Amino acid sequence: MLVLVATVFFVEPMYPAGSRTFDIALDVAGFVIALLGQALRILTIGYDYIRRGGKNKTVYADRLVQGGVFSHSRNPLYVGNILIMLGLTLILSVPVVYMVYIPLFFFMYAAIIAAEENYLRGKFGAEYEDYCRRVNRLWPSWKGFRESVADMSFSWKRVVSKEHGTTFGWLMAAVGYRMYTVHRIEGPDAVTEVRFLAGVMAVLTLAYILARVLKKTGRLEEAPTTA
Repeated sequence: MLVLVATVFFVEPMYPAGSRTFDIALDVAGFVIALLGQALRILTIGYDYIRRGGKNKTVYADRLVQGGVFSHSRNPLYVGNILIMLGLTLILSVPVVYMVYIPLFFFMYAAIIAAEENYLRGKFGAEYEDYCRRVNRLWPSWKGFRESVADMSFSWKRVVSKEHGTTFGWLMAAVGYRMYTVHRIEGPDAVTEVRFLAGVMAVLTLAYILARVLKKTGRLEEAPTTA
């Protein structure tokens, strides 16, 4: 994400089709799509956190997670990432993003998913094959979701602990680029919007710092479950 935004800042900003209204419409659409991705990540992590991010730079899983959202999509966190990325591309509205980063992004996730599936198939065997037959690889099928989480507790502590960095990152990227764009294009005429967006970034920064402090002081640790 940082590489993407850094690259975009080297391109002279302009409103798509020369229309400020169209640019705002794309920003709103992109923000909504990114929020949907973030909501999916929050829902996933809140019910059943998956530890498959890698161990010693290799694919790793200590168990085959099938609860919560994972009973409706095998890769809901990746779907969330893809939605966030697509939302940001609409907000950025830069041709190089569409031509280079989107294909690269999808290729990267296709490779990651293929490597993980190969690992999980080898480690969990028939159990994983049955899981694949029952659950979509990507887009969630929400039928029966209420029953899937009926006996589960949603953990906001886990969400804040695990997700505050991702949320802060893409929100700052979206708001920061909007502020940069209107400032470069409109100059002094955009001072009111720029000040408002700077205030939003300040609030986001304070929220991020608070989440970091809560995590560092152990206030986001979950109580151990008892059998």
